[in-house]
Amino acid sequence: MIGYICKYTPVEIFEAFGEEVKRLEPDVAGFNQADTLMHPNLCSFAKGIVETALEEPLDGIVLTTCCDSIRRVYDVLKEKLPDTFVYILDLPHITKTAGVQLYEQRVREMIAAYEAFCGKVFDEQAFCEILKRGTQKKEEAYGTPKIGILGARANPAIRRILTEHQAGIAFDLTCTGSARRLVLQEEQPLFGYVDGLLGQFPCMRMEAAANRDQMIQKYADTADGIIYHTVQFCDQYSYEYAWLKETLHRPMLLLETDYTRQSHGQILTRLEAFLESLHTADAAKKSRGRQRVMQNTKTGDGRMYVLGIDSGSTSTNAVIMDQNREITAFSIVRTGAKAGESAQRVLADVLQKAGLKQEQLSWIVSTGYGRVSIPFADETVTEISCHGKGAHYFNPAVRTILDIGGQDSKSIRLDEKGEVVDFVMNDKCAAGTGRFLEAIARTLEVDISELGPIALQSRETIAITSMCTVFAESEVISLIANNKEKADIANGVCHAIASKSYSMMRRVGLEPEVMMTGGVARNPGVVHAVEENIQGKLYICPQPDLVGAVGAAVYALSKL
Repeated sequence: MIGYICKYTPVEIFEAFGEEVKRLEPDVAGFNQADTLMHPNLCSFAKGIVETALEEPLDGIVLTTCCDSIRRVYDVLKEKLPDTFVYILDLPHITKTAGVQLYEQRVREMIAAYEAFCGKVFDEQAFCEILKRGTQKKEEAYGTPKIGILGARANPAIRRILTEHQAGIAFDLTCTGSARRLVLQEEQPLFGYVDGLLGQFPCMRMEAAANRDQMIQKYADTADGIIYHTVQFCDQYSYEYAWLKETLHRPMLLLETDYTRQSHGQILTRLEAFLESLHTADAAKKSRGRQRVMQNTKTGDGRMYVLGIDSGSTSTNAVIMDQNREITAFSIVRTGAKAGESAQRVLADVLQKAGLKQEQLSWIVSTGYGRVSIPFADETVTEISCHGKGAHYFNPAVRTILDIGGQDSKSIRLDEKGEVVDFVMNDKCAAGTGRFLEAIARTLEVDISELGPIALQSRETIAITSMCTVFAESEVISLIANNKEKADIANGVCHAIASKSYSMMRRVGLEPEVMMTGGVARNPGVVHAVEENIQGKLYICPQPDLVGAVGAAVYALSKL
């Protein structure tokens, strides 16, 4: 088995040798081996390739010089796998005749190297038979809306999630998305073949004459929305996204992953929220649980009731709402070790407060990170969309939402109907979240509820330079050792969170009026610091924890 990663790899050459070929798609839980052999800040995809190559039994691995990270992968694997054919093709950055001739020469050198390695002779006739197959067409998913995929190689989970949600894939122009164009020239079969390889949709690193920019703009017209995928620490694609964001008049989602199994939840929430923002309710929402027929049963008081439940990392919140959009009862419980058990507890509590039985609820919508773990929910909706609906419910004038919860923080921009226009999220890191504040409060030996009021008593400005929870704790310990006041340290922490939050809001387009939601909205120190940054007042409803659950209940009402 020969493994490869790049669409410019001449895999048909190895098929002519009688070998099987496989595109390597890392599916790893971590980078334990790679981090000891490479710099930790290298591309996470490159580190995933190292992990995969060291674990899977491969006869050969063929790389290309697409970036410095892959060059480092080659150095590591060449040393660690002495009995494996590890080869790197120097990829030309020009696609004209000179580039084709140069790459043909390098492919011939690779053929000679593999002949020396395996003892076989390259079968040109078998190679020509393979080329006669013609263009290898790539199956695209059909559905609505039509989604285009751009950027670095797309994590397989992206296509899978889109397909599961009945979205169509208009195009996939990532590193591995375009179809291979196999060309057979009888007189110069290898030259024609290489010309076809280099004639694929141009890589980001090809020269400007390859017309990548113009081609993207042409393809974009066929899509309702575009997902731009980047791999962590791959900055070059991030620059292109910034340009396209200003150039393409299409809804766009920037999706950065680290190519680990744990990124699935991160991908799922963003993709579902993006589809929901494209007004594709039927495609973007997955019905779960009982799949029961919606009940319009009225209770003894002549009213119908729905339930919205928000399963977060810190708290699980539930709201019962009647058909007049009035909140009948709500409940907030601490999320325990299992999201499903916490949901059962909050359900029992809110039903008791409302004086209802579960069968009297016409529809139940769940949201939050634990939404898929709630068996009694009839439907799931992302917390992005639910916060939009909830904010619009409390204040229709709100256009920007800052939500800081226990596990993540997010900024959302709404239109006048409360629909999501754009959003950004910060997760996979506790920086600037409730967990971050809990860690700092623990270090300062104060209760989390006291941290905000203490910060308002500050008299000295202290800058907390690190937003990493671990590093920030160390920085706070150093400040304590320097006899700094708790109030000044707490104020520095609150301003650090506010600065990070302000950057997120500016990314989505900060527009008044601004609403803050989530448990951190109860922290007066953070609220004051954010208001200083935006130079205005934040709208905060009496129960900022409940905005997501209220939005879920509003979604449930829309079903009636």
